[in-house]
This record gives sequence, structure tokens and C-alpha cells, in this order.
Amino acid sequence: MPRPAVNVAARAARSAGNIILRYMNRIEGLSIVEKQRMDFASEVDRLAEAEIVKELRRAYPTHAILAEESGAIGKGPLVWVIDPLDGTHNYLRGIPHFSVSIALLEKGEPVYGVVFDPLRDELFTASKGDGAYLNDRRIRVSKRDGLPGALLGTGYPYRARNHLESQLAMTQALLADAEDIRRMGSAALDLAYVAAGRLDGYFEPGLQPWDMAAGALLVREAGGVYGDFAGREGLPANGNIIAANHKIAAAMTQVIGAHATPRLLQA
Repeated sequence: MPRPAVNVAARAARSAGNIILRYMNRIEGLSIVEKQRMDFASEVDRLAEAEIVKELRRAYPTHAILAEESGAIGKGPLVWVIDPLDGTHNYLRGIPHFSVSIALLEKGEPVYGVVFDPLRDELFTASKGDGAYLNDRRIRVSKRDGLPGALLGTGYPYRARNHLESQLAMTQALLADAEDIRRMGSAALDLAYVAAGRLDGYFEPGLQPWDMAAGALLVREAGGVYGDFAGREGLPANGNIIAANHKIAAAMTQVIGAHATPRLLQA
């Protein structure tokens, strides 16, 4: 697959971003559904996703798609995973931290990724083996060599509240050394911030592929590593992700592994 795949994804992300911004001043009138407890989607999510799917299928009609709102379309080794509005809760409350996330998986691993922040016009892109970029400027993960003084990110997922006690224990243990922990509400954008060195590391249980695939690739191509809570590298099938530079990821894995339930450590 040539690098133009990233350009296609970037164009799709920008088109979705235009829809997201267009509706920002009309949030009160949006149609909103509760997909499951505390997990909401708006008509903006659906409109943005339809725009992304249209762009991707125009360029790659034989590729499969896995989208947050519409589910799976087609099958095959090449699958586009899409989160049209990562941070819907923030968006609906007027909190300016949300993003569009698009990644291409080849046999389950991300090879191209785009995370777009339409409010700041920040486009994060990555291609396997070709580095990570913010608006065409090369980015790198933090050079910090351990948890002391680190600024970490996390999320408390709506679908995984059964792990809350364990996650709070992890948070308390990490804060014994880390400077602080941010919970900002868009996993894709937070992972992009790790890739850009704005955050030193990120962890969260219970994510879906569309939440983390593009951001995880950004981290790896920026010189970092990602894996699950047990330290297995690669996109975690269980959705429990740690991402950082190699030294901080190892330190986070040690602390998190000591406070995770056996279920959180399963592959």
C-alpha cells in the first residue's frame, strides 16, 4: 500500500472535521441516542462517519471497514477502523477536546493512521516505518527516562466501570512518582499527545480498536511502544493499553501489573 493511503485518510478526517465544526453552535438541537449506559452518540457522529466511509470507499472499494457507529462493512486483511468523533461527551458539553481517528489495519496491526483535531487544525499522521508527523512536522515521544516527574494520561471508560477499583489503585500507585495524571476524554487524541511528547505516557482499560489504532501507530512511529497491561507488545485484543517511550512504558507496566486484576492481565 503506497503512502497516499494517509492522504486519503487525512482528506476524510478533514471532511468529517468540517461537519463536526459546522454543528458546534447547534448542539442543543442535535438528535442524541444512548447506545448503552452512559455511552452516547449524536447525529454528528453518524454524519461524520458517513463522510469518512464515502471517502475511503471511493479510494479503496475492496477494503473492509470497522466503524464505531455502523459496525463492520466487508471482510479482508485490510480494514479501516474509524472513530468519527472520539470525545463525543466533550463535544456535547462544549469541552474543546475531541478528534477524528482513522487507521488502516493489515492483519490486525495498524499500518497507517490519522488523528485530526478540527478545533486546533492539528493533523497527526503516521505510516508504518515512515515516522509520525504533526502538520507535516516530525514528532517524537518524550525523552523522560522514568516515572518521576512524568505527566500521564488516562481514561475511565463507560463500558469498563467494573474495573474502576483496580484502575483507581493503579492511579494512586502511579502518582507516587508521576507529576500528575490527566483525564481529558479522547483516547485517540491523548495517544497523539504521547507521540508528540506532550504527555509522557497513557493507559486505559476497555478500549475498542477505533479508539486506539491510529494513536498507537503514532506512538510507535514517534519512537515509543504500546502494549497491554501484562507487557505484551502490539495492539491489545483486550483493549487495555499502555503507550509511552520504552523506559516509561516498562515502569508503567510494572506498577499497573501489580494492581491489575487477573482479568485485566489476560490476553
